[in-house]
Amino acid sequence: MILTYLMIFGLSNFTFAQEELYPNEELFFETQKEESIWKEGTSDPLKLFTAVHANEIHEQKWNELIEELDHKRSKTKSDYNFLRHIFQKSHKSLLKTYVKHSTFNDMLLDGKFDCVSGSATLGMLLDRYGFDYNIIETDFHVFIAVTLDRKTIILESTLPIGGMITRPSDVQAYLESYKAVEFAQLSSLTQRLGNPEIDLSDNAIFRKVSLTQLAGLQYYNDAITHFNEQSFGLASKQLSKAIILYDSERIKNLRELAIEQAYNVYGYDVK
Repeated sequence: MILTYLMIFGLSNFTFAQEELYPNEELFFETQKEESIWKEGTSDPLKLFTAVHANEIHEQKWNELIEELDHKRSKTKSDYNFLRHIFQKSHKSLLKTYVKHSTFNDMLLDGKFDCVSGSATLGMLLDRYGFDYNIIETDFHVFIAVTLDRKTIILESTLPIGGMITRPSDVQAYLESYKAVEFAQLSSLTQRLGNPEIDLSDNAIFRKVSLTQLAGLQYYNDAITHFNEQSFGLASKQLSKAIILYDSERIKNLRELAIEQAYNVYGYDVK
């Protein structure tokens, strides 16, 4: 069955106890706002997603969307109709222009989004209204699978038209295009998540992640930007935060590579 694709990895509980991972390392924060978010140790995913490049955070549109959806939920009995309303209204209000590697704050400010910020938006809304869903991480893309009436529905955030995939054959074809191949290796550590195009090459990653882990992937994306600009020290600092939120192999591997490259450039250990 289609749902078996979603049974690859279980979710784990995560905390912000960085001393358990890197006892001699102090986290670096770009802004006071980011530091305050981390010091709160909040379990609110919205705060975590606004932490990257946090300065002035524009939450008005988010709050307006929540208010409208709360009102709609109180008047809508059909879960399917409300799910479609969430998808459509999110794009009308927040997810306006697809731009690769946009942050959640970019989306709040001017509607620029990618698959990470788009899936974060939909995931938090599905969580709020009690839907059964999974956020799926693949090699270079993230999407959402909702279970409704024992059927799987795909929410592809990067497609405002046609991105809510309901026909079983289309759902299966979509999942087949991303499913992992045994013994496949991730082809690149320095390519960010954000490409919704189907890659017909062997995929190495197909697993469900929590909202907290997805926030870690947003830090991972930002670190890759710095890495590709040869700002290896800053990349390693962003990855130190990413790994606390999501202790994944590719984040750890890129962090070690960034530290190695920083040593080669600067001549000292950046840890």
